[in-house]
Amino acid sequence: MQGNAEGVSLTGIMETYEVSRRTAERMRDAVREVFPQVEEFHLGDGLKRWRIRSSRAISPIPVLADELAALHAAATSFRQDGRDDQAAMLDTVSVKLRSLLRADDRRRMDPDLDALMEAEGLVLRPGPKPRIDGKVLAELREAIKGCEEVILRHVSRSSGRESQHNVRPYGFLYGGRHYLLAYNPHPDVADFRLFSLSNIREVTRQDAIFERQADFSLQAYAANSFAVFQEEPVDVLWHVAAEAAAEARDFLFHPSQSFEEQADGSLLLRFRAGGLVEMAWHLFTWGGAIRVLEPPELLTAIDQMTKDFISAHPLQGRVAGTTFRGGGPAVAD
Repeated sequence: MQGNAEGVSLTGIMETYEVSRRTAERMRDAVREVFPQVEEFHLGDGLKRWRIRSSRAISPIPVLADELAALHAAATSFRQDGRDDQAAMLDTVSVKLRSLLRADDRRRMDPDLDALMEAEGLVLRPGPKPRIDGKVLAELREAIKGCEEVILRHVSRSSGRESQHNVRPYGFLYGGRHYLLAYNPHPDVADFRLFSLSNIREVTRQDAIFERQADFSLQAYAANSFAVFQEEPVDVLWHVAAEAAAEARDFLFHPSQSFEEQADGSLLLRFRAGGLVEMAWHLFTWGGAIRVLEPPELLTAIDQMTKDFISAHPLQGRVAGTTFRGGGPAVAD
């Protein structure tokens, strides 16, 4: 379309790129979305044509196999986390980029792209994969962009009770579960609340427009907690054993973290956050490599979790003297 006074027709696209009419239509639509200056016109031969006038010429966009492979990996990661709607958006971006390539360029790129996509593996992370209604997300995104109040039809995960909430949506927090962060203006609440996205059954956008709090930061809100659960932040102090010190230094526990090296090679890890339950959950993944020094409430939470776990897995019926040995491929140091 660029600099071609006669423009291009669907037939021309089909012949040049050796594609079907439907694919040619998608390619045309992709270009029109990226470049709104595309003009539609007729030359008198009965065919619709499209062009970008030379005065509005654009430079070709180079697309690399590595970039498309990165989009594919990101989409795969999103799907693994239950974020199918965002994965679909990345797939659409990939299709649009590929549609800008000539047929011979695509053929040259495909072997490299296939190899890169095959080489990018993602470890399956056990945990809840929330089932989130795509329509719910679409409505919430539109409401967030337009600063529109919404009514949520929400089901409690613990009691199964359904309730309605008139709220002002601010954004999403993604973790083990995915949440909507919204401000509830009801006089009895007047604060921010988290709603599990998988438990929102319906979103109804309202005509009421709200003004976002100018001093509110989603990142700062999330940083108050170790993960998602919001609590009053507390000072945390953990001792990391020497054999785990190198791994811990490469680990982001919290944005406010700091390390203090000890004479024996161990570390003192400090940060300030809420979310003691999620801290306790995480500490179990480190075995005995991390020991809690502060706060005492975290020790209490770990103690209760341990008792509950042992109670659910009594020793009776197990073979005495057996030890657990992990399996799997060897990992180089």
